[in-house]
Amino acid sequence: MSAESERVQKAAKDKLKDVDGEGNAMSDVSMTGKARSETGGVLASIVTLTNSTDEKASYAVQVDFLDSDGKTVETRCIGKEDLEPGERAQAYAISHAPPEPKLSAKLVKAQRY
Repeated sequence: MSAESERVQKAAKDKLKDVDGEGNAMSDVSMTGKARSETGGVLASIVTLTNSTDEKASYAVQVDFLDSDGKTVETRCIGKEDLEPGERAQAYAISHAPPEPKLSAKLVKAQRY
């Protein structure tokens, strides 16, 4: 991971730390899974962010990876900064857990700032 990616990821985690509930941007975020055959068996999701405002905005998103009992096994925070109005961007939420047991991804929080 590049130093810039690490910085953005840390900034996203910091922004989400004090967010109550789902945040203010869930409607600006969608998530689709990647086939495990394309990811070496690990769980990876593509997170798409769309700036629906009329001002430049940044986004912080939390994705939890859950086991079959619904327990959070892993959390990933991702972010995109300075999206222009109407601009779309994508980021990956990738689990670092082993392929077994199988996990599922859940979009938990999305904050626009």
